[in-house]
Amino acid sequence: MTASTKDRLRPVKSILVSQPKPANENSPYFQLAEKYNLKVDFRQFIEVQPVSPKDFRKQKIDILKHTAVIFTSRNAIDHFFNICKEFKIEMPPDMKYFCISDQTAHYLQKYIVIRKRKLFVGTKTAQDLFDYFKKHKNEKYLFPCSDIRKDDIPEYLEKNNIDFTEAIIYHTVAADLSDLADVKYDILAFFSPSGIKSLKVNFPDFVQGPTRIAAFGPTTAEAVREQGLILDIEAPLPNAPSMTGALELYIKKANNL
Repeated sequence: MTASTKDRLRPVKSILVSQPKPANENSPYFQLAEKYNLKVDFRQFIEVQPVSPKDFRKQKIDILKHTAVIFTSRNAIDHFFNICKEFKIEMPPDMKYFCISDQTAHYLQKYIVIRKRKLFVGTKTAQDLFDYFKKHKNEKYLFPCSDIRKDDIPEYLEKNNIDFTEAIIYHTVAADLSDLADVKYDILAFFSPSGIKSLKVNFPDFVQGPTRIAAFGPTTAEAVREQGLILDIEAPLPNAPSMTGALELYIKKANNL
């Protein structure tokens, strides 16, 4: 923690998490709220809008000319199979699927019967898939994604001369947060550059003041700084790999616990 952030240490009583409210009642956010007597609210700062069939057709992508699909999120899975349904495309049984995590791979079962020899799963990040891409260099990959996405997968595939097609299947846009105009929180927690962009779109005159900002991941942290905001809490940390872990460490210091 830098000198400037130390000067900003003040008791924390409320947190706004820029994600949907967890369905799991055992969520660490609820445990954090109960343990430290905090008000923790949830609000999605971004919305996902599907690409229309007309706009997808303009991309001139033949899905069935590919031999493998890369999925990095549930949104990608949902919108991809909605496109397939719209165009009456049935995925062949020999199609390979590369999923960024176990959760993403598990969600894929909503649409297809998983065959282990056709499924390749990373641990958490895109880098976890790179060894799989290297071993399966001759596949023709399809990468369904948002118009706002990280560069790591396309850059790796291009650098290694691996055949792939990027398919924009949904848009990430700022949600309407006008009802929050007069609501103040001690901490705002962000998880993507899109969330930071939404903050600025909804509140162009936003003044941070004593509000602390937490960011998960280096690209989110960079987006905070690019907007001239103070980053008070950065996750993951070596001793706190989750956002809730990083928040807890900060709260213990700020609340003198």
